[in-house]
Parts: sequence; structure tokens; C-alpha cells
Amino acid sequence: MTSVTTKQADAQGTKRARGIRDPERFVLLGVWVVLIIFFVIAVPDTFPTAANLSSMLGSQAVLLILTLGLIIPLRAGDYDLSVASVFSLSAVTVASLNVNLGVPVGWAALIAVVIGFGVGALNGWIVTKFSIDPFIVTLGVGTVVLGLAYPVSNSRTISGVDPTLSDIMLSKPFLGIPLDFYYAVILCAIVAYVFSKTAFGQRLLFIGQNSSVARLNGVPVSRLRRFALMCSSTIAAVAGVVYVGTTGSADAGSGAGFLLPAFAAAFLGSTTLLVGRFNPWGTLIAVYFLVTGISGLQLMGAQQYVQELFYGGVLVIAVILSKIVRARSDKRRLAQLK
Repeated sequence: MTSVTTKQADAQGTKRARGIRDPERFVLLGVWVVLIIFFVIAVPDTFPTAANLSSMLGSQAVLLILTLGLIIPLRAGDYDLSVASVFSLSAVTVASLNVNLGVPVGWAALIAVVIGFGVGALNGWIVTKFSIDPFIVTLGVGTVVLGLAYPVSNSRTISGVDPTLSDIMLSKPFLGIPLDFYYAVILCAIVAYVFSKTAFGQRLLFIGQNSSVARLNGVPVSRLRRFALMCSSTIAAVAGVVYVGTTGSADAGSGAGFLLPAFAAAFLGSTTLLVGRFNPWGTLIAVYFLVTGISGLQLMGAQQYVQELFYGGVLVIAVILSKIVRARSDKRRLAQLK
């Protein structure tokens, strides 16, 4: 009993020491709090309200889901630029099948997710079979997928989707917050478990750090990279389904505005909690940090273009910070080995 207690105390002491050594893990949380206080003071009549809180948490659940899919291949060092296109194709597939062809919305959603899985399988096969940079492959495949979304939707907005899907996403909000937010948090917990508790998650991290060394140690690098890209596209398709549920409509450009903030949130999240690693809880914090900034600026009367400036600026800063903190972590790890 004494031995177990001592081990627990040592573990807790190690965690506290790590928090003291790595204060940068909590910098984004601190900046987020400052940002909230600023907007509470700047727009006291509209920002600190239950309606605005509900809107911020619920409206960006789709972005959180999309970004959680994106960080899976990013953990292995692979960029998936097709996620926004898969999102759009998924959304218009659900809407077109249900509204134009009368397919039950549940089956339409399942077909859309299967299509997303297929796109991910194609990405993974091309990347690993021909040893091509996933940046190029997913950009090309994503462009083709987006091109397919236009004829599927007849280049128009499809509305009138079966309200059953909207009921699943938005009806009976819990604590005043739409249910899609809780779905996104549940997915966040699942991805966190996979990353920290499964061999798949640990091997992805190993591959991302050094794929050559991972291969020499018997890790099936190609298979795991393929599976990561399949997961990314499948979750992107799920995000498209959730989007239709929250809006009741879709068009071929539905996912266009999500790619930049998704990458910004992914890289910003990698500077939070688990420094230098793409992690789901850091991603959640990053997404709602971005949402807080955009919502506050809009309530202050900022023009629409400010949103693009904000997302683009945050992405550049996040990538720089990610590189800096990863270099610091590597340097600290080497010092400990010595």
C-alpha cells in the first residue's frame, strides 16, 4: 500500500513539475480568458449573454468535428487538403438524395459517409502506393471531389431536407446548448482516447516524428497512414452531415469556408496542453478561441473581411508557434537524455 501511494505521489509530483516547466502549455487558455474579458467589457449588452454563448458553442460544432478528423493524419505528418471538399460533397449528397430522390435522410447520411470513406481510401492508396506527397495528392483529389459536388447539387442550394436530421442536431438543447456541440465533444473524447490509449494513436505519433525509424522498428507505416487518411475523410463526411442537420440545406460551396479555420485550429491546438503534438482537447480550445474572436469582432461591427484576416493571421502565428515549441520540446528531451 505504501509503495502504491508513493508511486501515485511521484506521478502527481511529475505532472506538477511538468506544468511548471512548460507554462507555454496554458498560454492559449490565458489569452482566451483575456479575450473573453475584453469582449465582455467592449460589448457588454450582447457578448456575455446566454443566447450568444449558445450560438458560439453550437454553430461551430461542425468546425470542431472537421478539425478533429484533420488532426488524425496530421499526427502522422500528413496534410489532408481534401477535407473541405469531402465536407461539401457529403452535404450536397445528403440534401440531393433526400430532397430530389426521396431517399430517407438516414440512408442518405450513411451513403454520404461511405463516399467520404471511399475518398479517404483513394487518398491513402495513391499516397502510399506511389510515394507521393499527401499535400499534392489530397489537393488534387479534393479538387476533383469538389467538381463532383456541383453536378450533384445542380450548382444550386438544395433546401427542404427532412427536418428529422435537424431535430437530431438541434432539438431539445441541453443547458441551452444545441446537441451538436455535445456530439462534437464526445468525438473529441473518442479521439483523445485513441491517441493516448491505443497502439494506433501511439504509432501515428511515432510515424509523425520519424517515419523511417518507425518503419525500421516494424511499424506498418503505409497501412497506418492510409487508415489515418480514411479516418480524416470519413469524419469530414460526418461533419457535412451535421452541417446539413444544423442548416437544413446545402450547396457545393458549403465547406469552402472551413478549410482555413480548421488548419488554424489544428496548429493552434498543437501549442496547447500537449505542446508540439496535435491533440483533440487542445483543438477544442483552439476552435472556441477562434470562435470567441470572430464573434466578438462581429458584435463590435467589424466587416466580413476581418474574419479572413483573423483566421489567416492566426494560422501563420500558430504554425510559427508550433515550430518553436516543438523545437524547444526536442531540445529539452535531448538535454534529459544527456
